[in-house]
Amino acid sequence: MDIPRIFNISESAHRIHNPITPEKLATLGAALRLEPGARMLDLGSGSGEMLCSWARDHGITGTGIDMSRLFTEQARRRAVELGVADRVAFIHGDAAGYVSDQKVDVAACVGATWIAGGVAGTIELLRQSLSTGGIILIGEPYWRQLPPTDDVAKGCLANAIADFLTLPELLASFGRLGCDVVEMVLADQDGWDRYEAAKWLTMRRWLDANPGDDFAEDVRAKLTSEPVRYATHTRDHLGWGVFALMLR
Repeated sequence: MDIPRIFNISESAHRIHNPITPEKLATLGAALRLEPGARMLDLGSGSGEMLCSWARDHGITGTGIDMSRLFTEQARRRAVELGVADRVAFIHGDAAGYVSDQKVDVAACVGATWIAGGVAGTIELLRQSLSTGGIILIGEPYWRQLPPTDDVAKGCLANAIADFLTLPELLASFGRLGCDVVEMVLADQDGWDRYEAAKWLTMRRWLDANPGDDFAEDVRAKLTSEPVRYATHTRDHLGWGVFALMLR
């Protein structure tokens, strides 16, 4: 079980696998008013930066699940590095359908709502692990400005304009799903640049180190096309944020 190889390569140097900076991640943790000892579940936990840094900064405990073997190993090393390995655990596995044995105070799926077929399914999945009065965290893209055509939307790696909502529409959709929006932290263009542009150096160094790899042609094609694709489409059109929700 693993994610597509291109992500394990292009994001192998990332600590955060979403367009949000460490500073914004810290802002989110502070905004949630986390109490020491609070329990958290993170579905699609990547390299574990959210769980590990919040365990260090706020004294929470938690479990993360991710399909990438590499990212899970990196998360475990990060927990040791930050001195929180006794408070957080990381499982290499499929987060789809995962329900915690113990109710948690924060149930998160930040940037991986595909695990339950979209936002509605992910909220329903997280709800099953959530304690009364707990917080759900959803990380999701939205249109900063609507693309003029579906071809432009595809340049943002969507299938069509209909794949994402505008920010007001996304916020309204949470209400229709029976949730109050109680906080949000939105990525800015610097966050997008750090997430996207950091892949390019990683891919180039991988190519230099692995010229004879069977996958090198795919990585070369990605490195050649991605800077222009990102600057032409994603950077101006696509937003991203983490939204804190409480069930009504």
